[in-house]
Amino acid sequence: MQNPTQPLEGGRRPALRRPAVWPWLTWLAGWAFMLVLDRHLDLANLAMVLMLTSAIASLWWPGWASAAASALAVVGFNWSFVPPRYTFTVDLHQHALLLLAMLAVNWIISGLVVRQRRLAETASQLAEREARLRTWGDTLRDAVDPAAHASALHAALQEAARVPVAVAVLRGLGAQPEDQATLQVGAVTDDQRAGLALCIRDGRPMGAGTGRYDELSDWYLPLRGRGVTLGAAVLEGMDTRGAGPELRPHLQALCDQMGGALHRSLMGQQEQRAREQAQLQATRNALLAAISHDYRTPLATIMGAASALHDQADRLDLEQRRRLASGIVEEAERLSRLTDNTLQLARLDMPSVQLRCDWESAEEIVGAVLRRARRRPDGARVKAWIEPELPLLWCDALLVSQLLDNLLDNALKYSPPGSVVELQVQRREGQACLSVCDRGPGIAPAWRERVFEVFQRGDEASRAASVEASRQGSGVGLAVCRAIARAHGGELRLSPRQHGGCRFDCLLPLRELQDPPPSDGDSPP
Repeated sequence: MQNPTQPLEGGRRPALRRPAVWPWLTWLAGWAFMLVLDRHLDLANLAMVLMLTSAIASLWWPGWASAAASALAVVGFNWSFVPPRYTFTVDLHQHALLLLAMLAVNWIISGLVVRQRRLAETASQLAEREARLRTWGDTLRDAVDPAAHASALHAALQEAARVPVAVAVLRGLGAQPEDQATLQVGAVTDDQRAGLALCIRDGRPMGAGTGRYDELSDWYLPLRGRGVTLGAAVLEGMDTRGAGPELRPHLQALCDQMGGALHRSLMGQQEQRAREQAQLQATRNALLAAISHDYRTPLATIMGAASALHDQADRLDLEQRRRLASGIVEEAERLSRLTDNTLQLARLDMPSVQLRCDWESAEEIVGAVLRRARRRPDGARVKAWIEPELPLLWCDALLVSQLLDNLLDNALKYSPPGSVVELQVQRREGQACLSVCDRGPGIAPAWRERVFEVFQRGDEASRAASVEASRQGSGVGLAVCRAIARAHGGELRLSPRQHGGCRFDCLLPLRELQDPPPSDGDSPP
């Protein structure tokens, strides 16, 4: 049982540490009251006043002091009020019985009061510990990096134990206590440092009363996760403190909460790295699949035309040679677009991608895209319109140009010959909207989101009539377009047109020219 004169864990004072003058004042008031009523009350009633005074005084005094005061009070009562007065002689047997009964009742009441007081103190300690554990658990639950709260654990342990404390925290799974990355809070000696290392390796508490190295004066408590120990705490001089048996489980619970939070955090970091590695591997596999499948057709066309020009140039007329050369150029451009899209998709899927953003003019971007589109045989049907006085765009011009190239390529490929393909740039809801509109067969509602996935070509049945199988895309272009839009903090949307066809809207945020807020991956202007 904890000594009532010592402070409780957490620095709270028990009730009996109130000013020591109160029990003395209680006895003084009780004796004064009995002396005043001596001639007005009989001996039994005066005895009741004495027992009441003893019960009240025991609210502050420890058990032995209350018992001693009660015995002295009964002796004084015999001297002052029991006939013959001012002697310790007891003439009547009932007076002796009264004195013995008073002493027994006083001791019983004092014992019960002291016991209830100790129970109340224990309940207060348990409530305080429960609140400390709950608060500590809430702190760790919301912590991004639990290791940053090592100082808070140090303070909680020191508050609970009222002794010097030191905490060592490992910063990674598989780390060793001797590593430079180990976080330490509090000063330790060489022996304590060795004890912390041993406690971390064994994962069990050590010190007085733990069953391991009981000769040590300090407690060593591990920070245990699930099947792993990620640190330890040392509490000095716990063998001489006389701590109750319930204190060490409370301190160990604080340490285990920290160990569990550290384990969850480190496992979450490993899981995130594993997801990133899996994503990179999936991207690599997708790239290999694209190369093996979608590169074959343009390469075969180029090889066939080049072989014909090389082996049969003398038998071909000028128009035939021009047609073969044009096919080589067209398929090489297709192969170049496919390569650019595949590489950009791999780059944009990488974590922490960096964009080369600057203030760009929408007129210049659209002009460059339009010049490239007009070089195509059917590029003359592309019409462009830009809203006047459109502000500059904070973007990566090469990526935005590639986005528009892909959208125009799809529109020209899937729309009927002779139909107009529109390229528009305007403001919409405080954003810059870059739109490409066609009059193709459209996309079925079930495919309007799936077409933005990698290697999805849309509803093949509905588009078979609008494009030859050899000219169908690889299913990478629209995925790259959406990745480019989202990398700029925007979005790419697909909507059907009223009289047939599709409309692709790329929404990019408009920023203030005076203070551009580059995103995390953007380089400064």
